[in-house]
Amino acid sequence: MRTIWGLLILLPIAAAVGAQNPVIPPLPSQNAGSVYICPMDPDVRSNNPGTCARCGMALVAGLPDPVEYHLHLDVSPKPMKMGQPENLTFEVHDPWKDRPVTNFQIVHEKLFHMFVVSQDLEVFLHNHPTLGSDKNFHYQYVFPKPGMYRILGDFYPDGATPQLITKTVIVPGPAPKRASLTRDYSPKDAENMTVELTTDPPQPISGFKTQMYFRVKPADGLEKYLAAWGHMLAASDDLIDMIHEHPFIADGGPQIQFNVIFPRARAYRVWVQFQRKGVVNTAYFDIPVKALGQ
Repeated sequence: MRTIWGLLILLPIAAAVGAQNPVIPPLPSQNAGSVYICPMDPDVRSNNPGTCARCGMALVAGLPDPVEYHLHLDVSPKPMKMGQPENLTFEVHDPWKDRPVTNFQIVHEKLFHMFVVSQDLEVFLHNHPTLGSDKNFHYQYVFPKPGMYRILGDFYPDGATPQLITKTVIVPGPAPKRASLTRDYSPKDAENMTVELTTDPPQPISGFKTQMYFRVKPADGLEKYLAAWGHMLAASDDLIDMIHEHPFIADGGPQIQFNVIFPRARAYRVWVQFQRKGVVNTAYFDIPVKALGQ
C-alpha cells in the first residue's frame, strides 16, 4: 500500500514537469537486431552470428525458453543381471503432446552423451549411444555389480535447448554401501598424465561459485576431446545432483579452469577427462561442500 500511495502522489507532479519541459527521446538501442546466444552457455551472447568462444557451439538467434523434454529409458533383457549385456534404449518425447522427437543437434561431436555412475561412486562411464533407424538412441552395457545406477542423458532436441536428464536403474543383488567421501585433492596419476586440483575458495560453499583449477603434467600433447579442452561430471554422494560442465577458461596450456555452483552442502565426487596424445585420461577428486557459515 505504501508504494501505491507514493505513485498516486507523484503522478500529478510528473505531469506538471512534463508540461514545462520538452520530452527527450531515448537514445537509439546499441543492441538493435538479433541477439545470438550460446545454447550451452547462455551468458555468452553476441550481436553477430558465430561460435561460442568457450565451448565452440554455434550461436543461435532467438533461443527458446528452457523446457524439459521427456526421456524414457528401457533396459532389456529382464530381469537385469550383473555381468549380463543389457540393451539400453533412450526414447525422447516432446513436453507438450508427448510425441517422439526424431531430430537432434550435434553437441561436442555427438548426438547423445551418456554418463553412468554407481551408487558407491566406483563405476564411472562417459560414452555415446547411437541413433537407430527407429529414431531412438541405443547402447549395450554390462553392469559390473548390483545396486543402483544413475544414468545421465545429455542431448539437444532440434528447436529446443540442451537437455540434462537423469534416470535410475536397479541391478538386483546385494548392493554396495553408498560412498562415504572425505576431502581428496591429492594429485592423480591417470593414463598418461598427472592431474592436480586447487579450488577458489579453498572450501567450496553451496550456492556460490567455485573456481576449479586443474593442472596437467606433462604439459605437452594436450588435445581437445570431443571438441572441448576437457569434460567434467560432478555427482553428490547421494547421487541426487549430477552436473556436466566444460571448461570456463582453457587454451591448450597446462591449466584448465572450470566454474561450478554446487547446489547443496554435500560431498561431491568430481570426474574430469582430458586428452593427451590421443589418449583420454580420467581422474576424480572428492570435494566436501559446506553451507554458508557452517
